[in-house]
Amino acid sequence: MATAPPIDWFPLRLSLEVATLATFLSLLVGLGLAWLLTNRNFRGKNAVDALATLPLALPPTVLGYFLLVTLGRDSWIGKLWETMTGSPLVFTWRAAVIASTLHAIPLLFKSSRAALESVDTASERAARSLGGSEWRVFWHVSLPMARRPVLAATALAFARSLGDFGATLMIAGDIPGRTQTAAVAIFDAVESGNTHTARVLVLVVAATTALIVYAANRLERSTGGER
Repeated sequence: MATAPPIDWFPLRLSLEVATLATFLSLLVGLGLAWLLTNRNFRGKNAVDALATLPLALPPTVLGYFLLVTLGRDSWIGKLWETMTGSPLVFTWRAAVIASTLHAIPLLFKSSRAALESVDTASERAARSLGGSEWRVFWHVSLPMARRPVLAATALAFARSLGDFGATLMIAGDIPGRTQTAAVAIFDAVESGNTHTARVLVLVVAATTALIVYAANRLERSTGGER
């Protein structure tokens, strides 16, 4: 009886690392955009909102193509990066982080903005009247009051980053041991008939995602209970 080939756990480890970094970056950007659009009125506000939401609506391959053109070796960003680091940006794990970050930002941005808009403005005004700066009001009043929806969105953004496929494949490629994430490895395993590897990776990713979604749902229900 033929034995099953050993499982290469590198794609799963890389996916977890990419998802962690992408979630952190998207949390910073998403919260910043949410605060900006909640507290400031300026020309082009709706355009910023639409642009931040666009990656959620675009097909992954379309987003991947835009990233490939924007960050490729022939673009000014790609040339600048290569001049600074001595290596291209595309077809690296960093490119996978960028793709996952752009897909996660809309989830965090939309949920964080809704959460910040629901914060009691009287508490914020009281904090400002006591001499609190905008940063202190946000950090000590607004964010603590909106923390559960933001944490739930962060969990979903991590799950979204963990399973990113289309854009990641286009900009990071499929290089075993270097840029091959779990989603890409599953695709490769299915294409090559390696059902054992595909089945194991699918079960691990599905179980991890289910736990994350469960945690996010618990946070959202806790928020509803507090109200």
